[in-house]
Amino acid sequence: MSEGVKIFSGRATKGLAERIAADYGVSLGNVIVSEFSDGEFSPSFEETVRGQHVFLIQSTMPPAENLMELLLMIDAAKRASAKTVIAVIPYFGLARQDRKDKPRVAIGAKLVASMLEAAGVDRIMTMDLHADQIQGFFTKPVDHLYASTIFLPYIKSIDTGNFIMAAPDAGGAKRANSYAKKLDTGLAICHKSRKKANEVAEMTVIGDVSGKDVILIDDMVDTAGTLTKAADLFLENGAKSVRAFCTHAVLSGPAYERINNSNLTELVVTDSIPLVEESDKINVLSVAELYSNVMRSLLHNESISTHFVM
Repeated sequence: MSEGVKIFSGRATKGLAERIAADYGVSLGNVIVSEFSDGEFSPSFEETVRGQHVFLIQSTMPPAENLMELLLMIDAAKRASAKTVIAVIPYFGLARQDRKDKPRVAIGAKLVASMLEAAGVDRIMTMDLHADQIQGFFTKPVDHLYASTIFLPYIKSIDTGNFIMAAPDAGGAKRANSYAKKLDTGLAICHKSRKKANEVAEMTVIGDVSGKDVILIDDMVDTAGTLTKAADLFLENGAKSVRAFCTHAVLSGPAYERINNSNLTELVVTDSIPLVEESDKINVLSVAELYSNVMRSLLHNESISTHFVM
C-alpha cells in the first residue's frame, strides 16, 4: 500500500508528521536541515524521491523560516524528480491577510499561494482556512479539510442536552451555524469591535444563552483575548458554562495566562500547531488519522468529499 509514497516533515510540526506517517503505515523520511552561521539553512532529502509521491508536512506559523523551509523542501523534491509533491499544511499562516482591508497593504495569503506554486507544488492539503476563498488563490488543487470531523464526535461524547453553539464574532457565524445545524442546537453570536489588531474594544451578545452550556467555535485562538472576554460575557448573560473549540492553537503573547485564568471550562484544539506549554484547561485532539486517511484516499483515487463537510 505504501509503494511509491514518501512522507517528510519540516521542523515546525515534526511530532504531528510522525503521527501521520505512523497512522499511514510508513516511516517518516529522512531529511536533514543544514544551518549556516548567519542563520541561512538548506534542507536535503537523504533518500531517493525519484518517481515518488512526496508528502511534505509543515505548518507555516511564525517565524517566517517555517514557510521558507517548506518552499525549499518543495523545490528540492521537484529537482530530485519526485512524481508529485503535495504540501500538507495543517495550519496555513498569513491566512488572515486574505484581502485589502485598508489602503496600501499586502494580500499575504495570495502571496504565499503564489510562492508555493512557484516552488513547484502539485497539490495542497490544509485545514480550516481563516477564509474559505483562499482556495481560489491557487491554480493547483486544494484539499480543504475541516476540524469538525474531529470536534463533532467529541462534542457529542460530552453532550449535556443543553448546548448552544456560539461564534466569538460575526465572521465566525457561518462556522458556528454549521455546527448548530449538525447538532440541532441554537446559535449565539458575540459582536465585537476592534480599535487595532489583537485588541477588542467592545463586545455584546446576540442570542439567548441563559441557562445554557455554551460551545464557542472558531478557526484559531491567538492571544485568547476575544475568547476569554466572550466566555466572561456569556456567563454574565446567564450561561452555565463555556467551552471553546478552536482548530489552530496559535496562542501567542499572554494567551496561556489568559486561558489558565479564564472562566473557560475547557479549550479544545488540534495538533496543527504544537503547544509551547501545557495547560490543564487545554485539550489537544490529533488530526493525524484524518490526514493519513485523506492521503491514502487521494493516492487510491477514492472520494474524500466526506472530509469537506463543515
